Amino acid sequence: MSAGARPSRPSPAHGTWEPLPAVRWEDAFLSGNGRHGAMVFGDPNDDRVIITHHTLVRPNGSEHARPPELAAELPALQDRLLAGDVTAAEGFTDGRPLQWVQPFHPAFQVRLRRPAGGERGYRRSVDFTTGVAEAVCTGWSSRVFVSRADDAIVQYVTSPGLTLDITLDHRLPGAPDGLRVSNGVVLTPEGAVLTLRARYPGSDRAYTGVTLAVVTGGRTTLTPPGMRVAGAESVLLLTRVRRHTGELDAVAEAQSLRDLLPPSGEEPYGSLLERHLDLHRTAYARASLTLDAEEAERALPGSELLKRPKSPALLERLFAAGRYHLLSSSGMLPPRLTGLWTGDWDTAWSGAFTTDANLNLQTASAVAGALPEVVEAHAALVHGQLPHWRDNARAIFGARGIVAPPHTDGESGHTYHFSREYPLHLWTAGADWLLKPLVDHDETRGEHDPRLKHALAEVARFYEDFLTRTDEHGHLVVVPSYSPENRPANASWGALNAAMDLSAARHALLTAAAYHPGPDADHWRALAERLPPHRVNDDGALAEWAWPGLDDTYDHRHLSHLYGVWPLDEINPYDTPDLAAAAHRALELRGAENDSAHGYLHHALAAARLRDGERVAHALGRVLEGDFFHFSLMSAHYPGRDVYNADAAHTLPAVLIETLIQSTPDRLVLLPALPAALPKGELRGVRTRFGAEVDLSWSPQDARAVIRPTRTHRIDLRTCSGARPLSLRAGEDCVLTLGPQ
Repeated sequence: MSAGARPSRPSPAHGTWEPLPAVRWEDAFLSGNGRHGAMVFGDPNDDRVIITHHTLVRPNGSEHARPPELAAELPALQDRLLAGDVTAAEGFTDGRPLQWVQPFHPAFQVRLRRPAGGERGYRRSVDFTTGVAEAVCTGWSSRVFVSRADDAIVQYVTSPGLTLDITLDHRLPGAPDGLRVSNGVVLTPEGAVLTLRARYPGSDRAYTGVTLAVVTGGRTTLTPPGMRVAGAESVLLLTRVRRHTGELDAVAEAQSLRDLLPPSGEEPYGSLLERHLDLHRTAYARASLTLDAEEAERALPGSELLKRPKSPALLERLFAAGRYHLLSSSGMLPPRLTGLWTGDWDTAWSGAFTTDANLNLQTASAVAGALPEVVEAHAALVHGQLPHWRDNARAIFGARGIVAPPHTDGESGHTYHFSREYPLHLWTAGADWLLKPLVDHDETRGEHDPRLKHALAEVARFYEDFLTRTDEHGHLVVVPSYSPENRPANASWGALNAAMDLSAARHALLTAAAYHPGPDADHWRALAERLPPHRVNDDGALAEWAWPGLDDTYDHRHLSHLYGVWPLDEINPYDTPDLAAAAHRALELRGAENDSAHGYLHHALAAARLRDGERVAHALGRVLEGDFFHFSLMSAHYPGRDVYNADAAHTLPAVLIETLIQSTPDRLVLLPALPAALPKGELRGVRTRFGAEVDLSWSPQDARAVIRPTRTHRIDLRTCSGARPLSLRAGEDCVLTLGPQ
């Protein structure tokens, strides 16, 4: 790409645009590589790019926190709960107050001030296929992307006679008063180097940002703490940020940025972009969704399209944006509650990885949606924290094996975030919940990851040590048991035999057995068989607690009790129709509580598994009509764009995939829950858990599926016409034509 070349406008389905610069940071367009993030405002006269990084969490004391040492008190608690003391678990604590994980925060903003020049023809856009956020007007353009190849934020500004004041500015909302900040700027033959170092209050931890500014033409003047460029043709900025203890060698960091530049004579921006595209575009383009949308609506800016919640063009764009943002926020770690971005130090719920619902919802499309990069990021979080998960099992339950925490900042995997109303330290299902996407990924590729095999054995060993109590029928009892984040109507939060805990224990034991044939497998299967069945309550609904006498609380945002429906395959309309009917009744009775986005889309995922397209459409409609999306197409936690949060943005692609294609290692379900509002479309590139890629097109007249298997296998095919076996041969496409939908 030449210096003067301008990237072509993205396809309407694979990008979004706005006619004005962002005013709120929530509306800034996003780019990221799973480590660094950039939030781009696109103002020609006062442009800001907020820099983020997955490691930027503010020390608050929790970095030293450990799980509570409660194992010695566990037998007494179990005795009391089994004896009918419904409040016994409220005292199962070491007395500490609720402690949040280290909060995620932005680093600083790269600020570019330019004299106003009567700009016309303004447009800002983000191209999902490239990750480039671009803003243009007459005589000026700015392009920003975060390189997957070089791990740097790249910003390229061009204008005839370009004059700019450039600074690194830490002054963002919520920045603590005690933040100790120092700036520096030096001029070298290769360009100016700006630095910003910030040390956290009362801590030896700090972070440092380094920006290399390469100016073509004009004159560069140092104006500490920034620099001024006058009469230039272009400015290329390369930025990185590092969190560290002690001092960071900013000179070495600047040199590493210089090393990214091509040899003299080659155009640097194009060279940097091409290296990035090899990784980003390849990943993004693996899957796509096309609906029967009007071209006029496809061409609208995002802010206008959001006003048309029933438009297929909106779903197309949100599907594409969700895949783009999910990929962009996943690398060294998976997405946080805010993805990889925030413009405020005061992030809701610490901008944590909340593992009892949100993280798995956000990454739900990764396997089927052909984004192994997201699965690998998820695996990095899990495997990097296993030593801490072992500490949790030992300290709280006196057991071998592993227990996952309900919240993590990405550094610590210790369980220390709990209170009377949120006794999250009682939650034992987390390891199975977090390992499930890794199991799905193994099934898709037909291989066992040795790290996962080891982790599954550790989960099974935990259950060997923990499941020691039985009921009057000889069934094992999960005690204490917790259903995030709900409580029985007639008991306290810590209870017995939560449906999620039963499903997780059974799945973990059977999966570990499948990975470890031999004596251990026999023992784990026998243990799973001793778990009690699910209970159907007097309302005909799958009970959230299988223990007799515990009544359901229906108006709640979480659907933990339907873990057996989604993401597990334990309860489904084909193998367990009676339980599936009870689960559907539980879904009908479930309220929305506080209208959180994750609640609606979790509801939609379960409804899709239960073949209820109408209920899927209703849940989707509540999100699309509830003003949950910012102009950036990143989402909010509550209606009215309240609380920046990635749950809706990242989960929506999974909902749409589940309505169209579902798979297990032995089954393919086509069009299980197609909403009536989507009569025609095409979904391409979906990966199945029996090792095939599927393209699906549908209309009111018929549907066509092309299955490209990588393994020879016989599966159960389910369509609206019924069930039949289907034999697949590796390397041979299988084309199916279905009747009217």
